Amino acid sequence: MATEADIMKALENLYAPGGISLARAVSGINLSGAKAFVSIAGDPAKPEGWEMARANAEKAIKAVPGVESAVVTLTAERATGAAKAHDHHHGHSHAAPPPQARKGLAPALEKIRHIIVVASGKGGVGKSTTSANLALGLAAQGWRVGLLDADIYGPSAPRLFGLHEKPRVENGKLVPLEAYGVKIMSMGFLIDENTPMVWRGPMVAQALTQLLGEVAWGDLDALVVDMPPGTGDVQLTMAQQTPIAGAVIVSTPQDLALIDARRAVAMFQKVEAPILGIIENMSYFLCPHCGGRSEIFSHGGARHDAEKMGVPFLGEAPLDMKIRETSDSGRPVVGAEPNSPQAAVYLNLAAKVKTLLETTKQRAAPNIVVG
Repeated sequence: MATEADIMKALENLYAPGGISLARAVSGINLSGAKAFVSIAGDPAKPEGWEMARANAEKAIKAVPGVESAVVTLTAERATGAAKAHDHHHGHSHAAPPPQARKGLAPALEKIRHIIVVASGKGGVGKSTTSANLALGLAAQGWRVGLLDADIYGPSAPRLFGLHEKPRVENGKLVPLEAYGVKIMSMGFLIDENTPMVWRGPMVAQALTQLLGEVAWGDLDALVVDMPPGTGDVQLTMAQQTPIAGAVIVSTPQDLALIDARRAVAMFQKVEAPILGIIENMSYFLCPHCGGRSEIFSHGGARHDAEKMGVPFLGEAPLDMKIRETSDSGRPVVGAEPNSPQAAVYLNLAAKVKTLLETTKQRAAPNIVVG
């Protein structure tokens, strides 16, 4: 398996504009199995030269034995003393890049108090429904809320909220659409949902960066980000470039889903993004006829896993016809039927998340440390 020293060595004899070794411009390395994520601090005044250097770096890192895929991103901030921090000749594990190299999107998001990511280790666990109703639940507590549907592969906010118009542009920024008092932006507003899209990792990361930084969110208490499922490059990029206030992990009770949820928790812990907790979705089935509760998926696994991992358990959402019907008709249950018992589940989740955010000391930007 490749090490950080191998990555640095591969960059030693490549040169950036101005003749400096690319190894000296590295501001962050993240190795996840056979995947390498590297950020390089470049000069925005010389975009062509730095883009060429970035492409060369990606090619060189991919050629390192033990690396199967590599994503190299450019950041505008120079990492002062980065070469010293990464001096592999002395056998030092690299230190965390200095704060100015980790800000990423922070300046564009300074009017947003809390960024909450909703993530899952796999698809099909109801993450988007959870994100939409969490956003509505936070708005019901009096917060100004935005929802970013960042699930590029299957954007669902247009259908969940019944929104199909294109956002307008003002002063060079996209103006989010609104539903139930929540500001909403989705890749689904920008592309035809019937057009098949083939996304490569770096393209997804770039699209997410633009959706976050080039939208006129205005003053928000919370931005809920519905993440793509999984724990790969895209999620790591997002975690590295965004000042995440906390992550909510969605799981179902089955063992396989829980294994994936554990992986998602581990990924956010690795990049030191606070874990707000796990919610167990489809925890039990509520019969629409008799109101009886059936625990068809061995419910309670997520609570057990949360305790084992030492992260909060945020509650259980049922597999319920009303939740599905309101989502399918573009009227999520918390917005459409706020007094229903189904909405109460998400209102309780939102209340817990709000309390956790208000009582947890917030960090300015995620801190990448690879030991």
